[in-house]
Amino acid sequence: MTLKKGDRAPDFELTTKAKDGPKKLKLSDNYGKKNTVLLFFPMAFTGGCTQEMCDVSKGLHNLDQDNSIVWGISGDNPFSQEAWAQKEHITVSLLSDYDHAVTKDYGVAYESFLPDHNLGMKDVPKRAAFVVGKDGTIQYAESNDDPHLMPDFKKIVEVLKSLQ
Repeated sequence: MTLKKGDRAPDFELTTKAKDGPKKLKLSDNYGKKNTVLLFFPMAFTGGCTQEMCDVSKGLHNLDQDNSIVWGISGDNPFSQEAWAQKEHITVSLLSDYDHAVTKDYGVAYESFLPDHNLGMKDVPKRAAFVVGKDGTIQYAESNDDPHLMPDFKKIVEVLKSLQ
């Protein structure tokens, strides 16, 4: 079941590829400091995901509020994510949920991704967005079964502004 507004956000620690090598980022390290926007996406190097992360990186959705930080999460390994970020000029911190544990904890895993193609891809993240407040509580939650539907960035910005 997908988490909803008012739920306690499951804490996690995931790997990202930083300029100086792989490092761990932990959600609870933001508590008391910044609200965290979590953008789950199915896969790097795909059209919709590239569009979403590039648009967010360019500031088109105004998610870079003074009180927030944005993390993109997929099941890709951190080295693939880094190659994709360099190729597409993505500046959002990309976190690798390689074993899909966080995707499952947040209730946004596909049972079968692209079943028509018979690829056997299980637990790939749906396109989903969560705003986690500084107190660790979910302030906004959205999950889309259709991977082509983008999050409602206007609503996300409204929520972030209300949390100032």
